[in-house]
Amino acid sequence: MLEMKFGLDVATVKEYHDPGVLVSLATSAERAGWDGFFIWDTLLYPTPAPALDPLVALSAIAVRTSRIKLGAMVTPLPRRRPWKLAREMVTLDHLSGGRLVFGAGLGWLGEEFSGFGEEENPVTRGRKLDEALEVITGLWSGESFSFRGDHYMVDDIQMLPGPLQKPRIPVWVAGGWPHRNPFRRAARWDGVYPGRSDGSALQPGDLREIMAFMKPYMAGGHHFDVVVGGPTPPDPARGSGVVEPFAISGATWWLEAISFERGSLDEMIDRVKAGPPSPR
Repeated sequence: MLEMKFGLDVATVKEYHDPGVLVSLATSAERAGWDGFFIWDTLLYPTPAPALDPLVALSAIAVRTSRIKLGAMVTPLPRRRPWKLAREMVTLDHLSGGRLVFGAGLGWLGEEFSGFGEEENPVTRGRKLDEALEVITGLWSGESFSFRGDHYMVDDIQMLPGPLQKPRIPVWVAGGWPHRNPFRRAARWDGVYPGRSDGSALQPGDLREIMAFMKPYMAGGHHFDVVVGGPTPPDPARGSGVVEPFAISGATWWLEAISFERGSLDEMIDRVKAGPPSPR
């Protein structure tokens, strides 16, 4: 198998709303050899269900682990105040010893916006996402920073401390193929987390198309992660057949789906403990 890192994409609703469950899963994942532990950032769910706050849960995970990367996949930036989130991300980066990854996107559930009087239009949310990313990374610089946009304003603010990671906390941007704008956006940052806009499973052929489309927009000169994911069989030895076609197509990370949609919590605990797909 080509060089690839393996993480978990873990639900935060229903059976997974207990932060103690997530902390236990994260410590098990680190012992089992996974490279990352990423959790949902969802305020609501299509049907009413218990949920948790991802940043509080990530704080607990950060202090109970020492090696794995961690983050939320993905944070809908248009429903956050970017300066508040900038401070929270830096705090998590320090708390984790520089292991944080920042996943950003538009958000997918309209009720998380319309239900609270927030902007639901995806075009406007896309513009807010672009501005918010500029604000967050500008504040991370540790230098005096000003910004004037259509949606956000920062007036000569210096936010200290900066992140432990330099030049910044890695930013992975999500998008739904075949929409093009999210992938032009992602090419300007540190990674892409693609899915399909119709909700169907991403295929290796889709990933090849995405990478070919993004290539002209990528500046180059720094590491760029390509993050895909889904389920693999319970036996890690059988997982390489699922993962390897994506690695060949350019993926650098595989995020194993861990949620109530796949089976019972006990089954998912066993899948985490079994470790990532092999051979590595």
